[in-house]
Amino acid sequence: MVVDIGTGDGRFVLAAAAASPECLVIGLDADARAMIEASRRAAGPARRGGLPNVLFVAAAAEGMPTELEGRADLVTVHFPWGSLLGGLIGSDSQILGGLARIAHHGAEIRTLLSVTERDLAAAGGRFDPDAIRSPTTAGLRLCEVRRATAEEIAASNSTWAKRLRAATDRPVWLIRWERA
Repeated sequence: MVVDIGTGDGRFVLAAAAASPECLVIGLDADARAMIEASRRAAGPARRGGLPNVLFVAAAAEGMPTELEGRADLVTVHFPWGSLLGGLIGSDSQILGGLARIAHHGAEIRTLLSVTERDLAAAGGRFDPDAIRSPTTAGLRLCEVRRATAEEIAASNSTWAKRLRAATDRPVWLIRWERA
């Protein structure tokens, strides 16, 4: 199972589900309106591109459904903003703990972040990629922090990446954790 947190328009979810029809792919976002079109596409008949292996859930990262606990093989967060970005760059144990709770032991949590000074002010934190740590309370082990490649950014299918001109006008960081 793949869970995409802050899924927005759901493009990553649809692409991941189409690429792996045997895998359940869930998009989770606090704003249900953002997921409407992707949800309609996924709910359509298979002959018209419907994807029966897709679910969309309206929920915040701070309050994920308990039904997801310990089930995800992969948790993704692509280009977050607001409280989700603030929680990730500040190593907020509530945000990271929520991501860890839905991942089973050994699962990967993969984030793509693009952070500028303006984002820091809005998210109420500071970002130093060299100082990223795994909070012990979250049950995560930090695996990797580095600049994301163009291929990794493209694979996110993120509308935000295009709008932000990610990697062209702004740096993008890949941060990977493993659920301990």
